[in-house]
Amino acid sequence: MKYLPIVLLLAASPAAAQSPELEQACTAVAQNFLLTPTITTGVVQSFPNLEPPGARMTYSTRADPQPTDFTNEIECQFATATPPLSLTRFCISSTCYSENEQEPENRRRYLEVKALMDRQN
Repeated sequence: MKYLPIVLLLAASPAAAQSPELEQACTAVAQNFLLTPTITTGVVQSFPNLEPPGARMTYSTRADPQPTDFTNEIECQFATATPPLSLTRFCISSTCYSENEQEPENRRRYLEVKALMDRQN
């Protein structure tokens, strides 16, 4: 019983490492890319302490999603973990978008989303 506070502290530590700013920015990336005013997120994870910092989440564009509807995934990477956040790369499902993409269409989509994100900062 005397170890219970230590166990609870250690169990809560990963949640303390979450970054609401990274999570909100990644949600905005998904909304801008998918051209939808709202998305519903499922599992959301952020990694402000990694290089590059980022977030990933499952999401649904359905109005009233069921737990089985959260099959779409997005991953976002940023230059820094603190605002103003500068998007460096994002992946939706298995397709990635960045400034260095070889596929011109994927590079174009990245530049469009980055421009929209920069306007919001």
